[in-house]
Parts: sequence; C-alpha cells; structure tokens
Amino acid sequence: MLDVTRLRVLVAVARHGSVTAAAQALHYAQPSVSHHLARLEAETGSRLVQRAGRGIRLTDAGRMLAERAAEILGRLAAAEAELDAHTGLRAGRVRLAAFPSALGTFVPRAAATFAAAYPDVDLRFVEAEPPEALRLLRAGEVEVALLFSYPDGTEPDVAGLRDETLRDEPTYLVVPSGLPGDRPIDHRDRPWIGGCDRCRGELVRVCAAAGFVPDIRYTTDDYVAVQRLVASGLGVTVLPALALEAHRDPGVRTVLLPGAARRLSAAVHGDPPDPPPTAALLHHLRTA
Repeated sequence: MLDVTRLRVLVAVARHGSVTAAAQALHYAQPSVSHHLARLEAETGSRLVQRAGRGIRLTDAGRMLAERAAEILGRLAAAEAELDAHTGLRAGRVRLAAFPSALGTFVPRAAATFAAAYPDVDLRFVEAEPPEALRLLRAGEVEVALLFSYPDGTEPDVAGLRDETLRDEPTYLVVPSGLPGDRPIDHRDRPWIGGCDRCRGELVRVCAAAGFVPDIRYTTDDYVAVQRLVASGLGVTVLPALALEAHRDPGVRTVLLPGAARRLSAAVHGDPPDPPPTAALLHHLRTA
C-alpha cells in the first residue's frame, strides 16, 4: 500500500515545481522530501522524477501518479469531513473556493447567515476561478467549489464530483452612458474589452452569433477595471449580472442580452448526504 505522506510529497512537488518549494510548502526539510520521493519510487517500482538541470521534473509515470494522488487525498479529506459529521454542527470546518464576482455578491451574504446560525463552525473561503477551484476541491483543500459555465459547451470537468445548479445568470451588453445601440452588432466597429479566458470566449460567441468578430483591444478579468475602461470610452463589452451587482460604474449603460446566460453551480465530493457543515453551507449559498 502506498504511503499517504509520500503521496502528499509527490503532489506538492508536482504543484510547486521543485523539491525546495515543496519542502517549504509542507514545512519539511529538503532532504526529507528527497527521501520520501526515493522511498515512493522503491514502493512503486517506477522512476517518478528525473534530473533537469539543477532541479528535477516528474516523469510521465510521476505526473500520472501525482494526478491520481491528488484525487485520493481529496477523497481522504472528504472522508475525514464525513467522520467529523458525528459532532454535528457544534464544531467542524468547511472551506469554499469561489470566483471574484461571487465573492463580491452572494457569498458574503451566505457566509453571514451561516456564521450567525453556526457560530462554532469554522467557515473559510478563498478566491479561485473554476479550474483552480476544482483542483482545490479534488485535492481536499476545500469542501465546496463555486463554478460557472457558458452555453458554448465548455463545461467544467466535474467527473467524480456532484455539481448542483444554483441559478442561471443573465449577460448584459455594457457600453458608455449615452452611447446608442442596444445590440452587439451596433458596436461591431468599436474596440471590445475581454475578461478571463472563459468570459472572453463567451464574448466571442455572442459576437459571432451577431455575425462579426470583435476587435478585442484590452483584456482584464477585473470587472471594476472593465467598467472603467468602458466608461472612459475605450471600448464596449459583455458582463454577467453578478459583475454588475458587485460593482456598477455610473459611467456605463447596460442592456440585457436575450439568450445569453451562464450557469452557476456548486461542486462537492461524492453522493449525498453531505457532512453537516457542507450541507449547511450549500443551503445558505442556495438561499443567498
């Protein structure tokens, strides 16, 4: 049977890219990390790392085992959380990974009502876009991951997880105040502003449906900066409702885009029932 500590070391090396960085992250001595890697190679009978200049890199076998180890460690963390359920909601911990516009809107409302209802449960959250949130969930670093996906088919990879829809979120055309034109095609000759990779893909999809390719001059995933660029007359864009709820620049005008929406969901490990702290957090996220 493979040693869990050695699997943690391998995952840390894969995640941080070197023995030194993995040792710092794990609070281990550097020789201890090298020892665990050597022992893991002996246990598996496979070469997992190889020299690369002054450092090391994972072999194909090492990368494969690191990916599986991250999933195993995530499931172990979920099992520990289920065992903690025996203490009910009088104690315990639950951690959430959420993207920025969720953290700027309904997550604080959910956190406030959760904390008021269960003051002895340790609730923590971290900012993460969907791919990173899923990595954190599979690695057991969070119990709930908030995700979003657009209707172009680029769904998050939730294999082995349970993904629950929270709501469909409408998308808006965002233009400078006073600028006419309520359709993307009306602004085909203007500069456009793109967001993160997935949001930029949705912008391209919306414009393609209108019959043109947008000239994306500026790219930032900061929804405050995006609106300021629009208000300054430097371009137009599309934004989801949460970004506009979290911050609304007085210098922009918004127009609802029919048929353009993204799906918001919460991903957790395994089948129900969830550990009580996780189930309680999901409830408060739904109602927030």
